[in-house]
Amino acid sequence: MSGNTFGERVRASDEEREQYANMVRAGMTEGRLTLEEGEERLGQVYAAKFRDELPPLTADLPEGGRRGLHETPEAKARFARDGRRHLWGHAGFVTVVAAALMGLWVLSGAHFFWPAIPLFFMVFGLARHARWRAYGGHHPRWGHGPWGHAARQGWTR
Repeated sequence: MSGNTFGERVRASDEEREQYANMVRAGMTEGRLTLEEGEERLGQVYAAKFRDELPPLTADLPEGGRRGLHETPEAKARFARDGRRHLWGHAGFVTVVAAALMGLWVLSGAHFFWPAIPLFFMVFGLARHARWRAYGGHHPRWGHGPWGHAARQGWTR
């Protein structure tokens, strides 16, 4: 029987070890780990042979160390680059569909400008996309109140 059975351990890949090493480095950069502790954990990360040896090395960092990966300058630059690309793609889609709808309106000979209804929703969605991107992927007012992120963390005003 080839394949993974329940009791087998899976070997860690170089990419997985590098991802965990980046999480440890981010923890060191944030000041959550001392230099000595970070170097010790980096050694353990690169010495790990199996996947189940990696998560305990970042378990005491916020969100298992994954938050630090998203706050690195490289990740922020990638987010900005991808956000611009997606916004331009969205704008291009709205432009093409708007042109097609207006062409259909001209060909239909309708007396009222019926494409205004779908165009309103498409432009509204594009404006929300642009605003979401301007706030870096999160709205400054979202996450507050009794169901927000601060409430889940146990914080109060």
